[in-house]
Amino acid sequence: MLPRIAVTSGEPAGIGPELCLRLAHHEGVLQPVILGDRSLLAERAAALGIDVVLRDFDPENPVDRSRLDVLHLPLAAPAVAGRLDPANAPYVLALLDRALAGCRSGEFSAMVTAPVHKGVINQAGVHFTGHTEYLAEKTGTPLVVMMLAGSTERGPLRVALATTHLPLKEVPAAITRDMLERTLRILHGDLQGKYGIAAPRILVAGLNPHAGEGGYLGREEIEIITPVLDVLRAEGMRLSGPHPADTMFTPPVLEQGDAVLAMYHDQGLTVLKYATFGHGINVTLGLPVIRTSVDHGTALELAGSGRADPGSLFEALAEAARMAARKAGAR
Repeated sequence: MLPRIAVTSGEPAGIGPELCLRLAHHEGVLQPVILGDRSLLAERAAALGIDVVLRDFDPENPVDRSRLDVLHLPLAAPAVAGRLDPANAPYVLALLDRALAGCRSGEFSAMVTAPVHKGVINQAGVHFTGHTEYLAEKTGTPLVVMMLAGSTERGPLRVALATTHLPLKEVPAAITRDMLERTLRILHGDLQGKYGIAAPRILVAGLNPHAGEGGYLGREEIEIITPVLDVLRAEGMRLSGPHPADTMFTPPVLEQGDAVLAMYHDQGLTVLKYATFGHGINVTLGLPVIRTSVDHGTALELAGSGRADPGSLFEALAEAARMAARKAGAR
């Protein structure tokens, strides 16, 4: 049986709906189900000349690669490409809630998310910092780990984050021994369970320039990061660091690890997105369900143009299917 993957179409004014329509020609070993407003998808397909036949999703229907299954959830207000409307924020969140419910019930094997616009959701009066935090709250998961991954000429690059969407001035206080230890345990466990790496090698970045330069440029490496690494190494985890971030991403260092743990968002993701943009993906580790996503935003300036690249969505879908197959095989 092919893994059935829920794909949320994201912000209706962005490129998400048209990227999802491109899945009609995806040849992966899986069954994508698009969650979104069927009329919106049909209108966007007609406007862009995308040849696709939409079919109402029914779990009893046989897989038909000539049709694209759509689980219809209605817009709250008409959507115009490139023009945000806070009235549709509840619709965007309803897509996530339905996909999550389907994953938890076994209706779907995994969920893949197209981009949402954090600003317009907050403008609608809903506090929202991102998919990662939203799904953690909805599943009652006390800590999840955001990891971006992609292929490079030298092999896979996986970058996880100790902190995610925080103002830079709040990062040092957020990095505690307890949080860092739990983050590393989640990363280690999911590299084993979701990626099939028996003994993962994790490169850990320092927080400060030159990893603190022996304490002269900051003491977080001495007082927080190194003690945690020592505890986990004693348990058998293969951890190296804390590494200066400016040299950690050089080939001789990267080849010594299966994944990197960066201390904050831009420390890790600047390099990752440069190296893999267009084909990188976002994975939420530590959730009770499989969730992957594109590594880019809503690209309002491209919405409705037909020029948006579906590469990242294709990669996210393929990775979700691989994880689902590995999970099914482990049962």
